[in-house]
Amino acid sequence: MNEAPQQTPPVDLGIYSRPAGPKGIDPADRVAIAISGVWIFLCIVFLVVVGIGTGGDLGGLRILIVVLAVGLPVALIWIASVAVKGARVMREESERLQASMDAMRQIYVAQAQMSATAFGPNVERKIDEIAKGQKRAESALAQFATRRTSEPSPQRPDTPALPRRYADPEPSLDLADVPPAPQVSTEDLIRALNFPEDAEDQSGFGALRRALADPTAAPMIQASQDLLTLLSQDGIYMDDLTPDRARPEVWRRFAVGDRGAEVSSLGGIRDRASIALAAGRMRSDSIFRDTAHHFLRSFDKMVARQIDRFSDAELIQMADTRTSRAFMLMARVAGMFD
Repeated sequence: MNEAPQQTPPVDLGIYSRPAGPKGIDPADRVAIAISGVWIFLCIVFLVVVGIGTGGDLGGLRILIVVLAVGLPVALIWIASVAVKGARVMREESERLQASMDAMRQIYVAQAQMSATAFGPNVERKIDEIAKGQKRAESALAQFATRRTSEPSPQRPDTPALPRRYADPEPSLDLADVPPAPQVSTEDLIRALNFPEDAEDQSGFGALRRALADPTAAPMIQASQDLLTLLSQDGIYMDDLTPDRARPEVWRRFAVGDRGAEVSSLGGIRDRASIALAAGRMRSDSIFRDTAHHFLRSFDKMVARQIDRFSDAELIQMADTRTSRAFMLMARVAGMFD
């Protein structure tokens, strides 16, 4: 009996974009639809019962008055609906900003407490004790090594010579026929650096699999995924960030080793809340800091290795990926453009 094929586990794509809100019609829109329907119904009933008149004084203005009487209140109702939704969005953004400021304040307080308790009166004494213990251990190891080298080595019995057929060296392995690892195309690499859009993005998953099969591109993809996962824990999503686009020649100068103000236009992420949260996490979380530095090194190597394969149009596409946005954010936090 054939075994059933293994199902690929679902992939959580929440690290790449902010989770979508509830689906369906907005409550403000429902209210606006209901009020508009009631008003139009009342207007129709009124016009059917009363009519628009037959006097000749107004003439064609009767039609304009009817349109204004029916349409103007409906327009005002929908303007009010849009204003309500805008106010709600502003309130949600204000709450998110307040949460970010609270998190930053907690980080600063924790750092202040750590700096206040780290250098107590007993620190120097403990350091001296550790240094003395290390010196004692080094002296003991030196004495042990001296005694071992002074002892005569025991005589070993002579080993009989092997027959000639056993003494021949092993034949060397011919590795010339081993095929090299496949190199991912620039199109698939750019698509993989942006990661799949959703669980239905089959072309994105195919490009990601081909990029992970390339041993030179796989470390970059994995480092990017690790960093995006940690950033999402602080509510930092790459789809929320809108970077300033740098010219392709600036990317090429960065690839050959230029740093500082000469390539500062690469740091196109200027969202203050995201920069502050990432900077606080860099100072307080050693795992996040190591992951970020590993990601920056991997991205630097990838750009230097692949820059000759990218055309100017492909460099622009690469700069708009989620991985490149993460580089712009973390490079600015790490001070690469100072």
